[in-house]
Amino acid sequence: MKKKLADYGMALVLVALCIFFSLLTLQNESGTSSRVAKSIATRIEAKYQKDDSILIVGEARKDSGDFAENIANSLADSGFGNTQLVVGTPRDLRVQLDQLRSTKTDLKAVVASGDIANWGVTEKLATTFPEFADAEIIVPSGKMRSIFLSTSNLEAVISRVVVIAVVAIGMTLVILTGGIDLSVGSQIALSAVVGALIISKTGGVEAGPFSVLLGFTGAVATCGLVGAVSGWLVAHFKVAPFITTLAFMMMARGFAKKITGGFTIEALPDSMTWLGQGNTIGIPNTILILIILYVTAHLFMSQTRLGRYIYAVGGNEESARLSGVPVQKVIIFVYVICGLCAGLGGCIQASQIKVGTPNIGVMDELYVIAAVVVGGTSLSGGSGRVVGTLIGALIIGVIQNGMNIMGLKQFTQDIVLGAVILFAVLLDKARANGFSVGKSIFARSKT
Repeated sequence: MKKKLADYGMALVLVALCIFFSLLTLQNESGTSSRVAKSIATRIEAKYQKDDSILIVGEARKDSGDFAENIANSLADSGFGNTQLVVGTPRDLRVQLDQLRSTKTDLKAVVASGDIANWGVTEKLATTFPEFADAEIIVPSGKMRSIFLSTSNLEAVISRVVVIAVVAIGMTLVILTGGIDLSVGSQIALSAVVGALIISKTGGVEAGPFSVLLGFTGAVATCGLVGAVSGWLVAHFKVAPFITTLAFMMMARGFAKKITGGFTIEALPDSMTWLGQGNTIGIPNTILILIILYVTAHLFMSQTRLGRYIYAVGGNEESARLSGVPVQKVIIFVYVICGLCAGLGGCIQASQIKVGTPNIGVMDELYVIAAVVVGGTSLSGGSGRVVGTLIGALIIGVIQNGMNIMGLKQFTQDIVLGAVILFAVLLDKARANGFSVGKSIFARSKT
């Protein structure tokens, strides 16, 4: 049971969070949405002839006005040539009905959204205009829908999570060896700036796909080099990873600001947005990137010798060395991968906002580390899974998105996310002690 909980506990937490925010963001969807308008138009097209008289009513400067116009346009496109559109006030509706009565028009249906129910359309037809009492009154009803589960919102969650999730792959490998990399947020900014600079120098707003590819390749390679130097210092000189990467966090951000002079590079081509905003075979590229990278990382860690070496180094570095594991090369490798992931994350973010600025990526290193720890990777090294990291990143993204929808202030969000990170660390400690933390505390209190 404990193993099952360790393996699937965070996945259950993710599902529970999605259900929680789905319920909290339930709203009665307006009966005037474009989707509802399309369904009403389809219903009319199926039931009535194209020469039938249809009256569509909406209130000026209200949602029902746009709703009425959408239906009228849809029917006109379908060949309905006898539709009457009234977007105005109750007086405008009365004038139109008088005109229809004077021309002895056989009114078949009246479409009126719930926004104008107080106009008393049904009562008017039954009393003032009995000639039209047989006309069908079509009033769309609203439905309860969750804002959180809307397609646009779920895409926003993925868009926000993708950079953190990509960088978290490299961070997972580093933490599995017992290390840490605090420089990834600054490397995201450095990557965005280097990529944007290369693109602007090789064509600017007129740059083609080759220039974009060259810029992104240079950006990723630059961050890979930063990771290689970090890993080399940690592996050969035994400098604490915390101190080494803290220094590179400051230097990478400084280089990003020096390259741009502290300004933002904006003269960039539209083709640059393909990576972070485009679609391939109808699927957002960000989702494809996550699928490809996480499947590759999972297979690498579970099926290759080098993947097992990474676990061995984190479990017991000295035992791994005595067993013939090239510990120094493994440590350098994981920091290089972390740098490459940070570089790719910077390219994705630059593609999403279509600028290169040294001010992005601030605090992202903390979100990345939180995603890894929440996903079940031990800060002590040697234990964890890449798939768990993806779940951890999604948990962080869902919490942030849900709080944004609920309108919580930024300081409240910071408190909640800090509590989540603290809980994840305590959970990590509990896993390390075989889920016996509570029993140990109780035992001490008894003595």
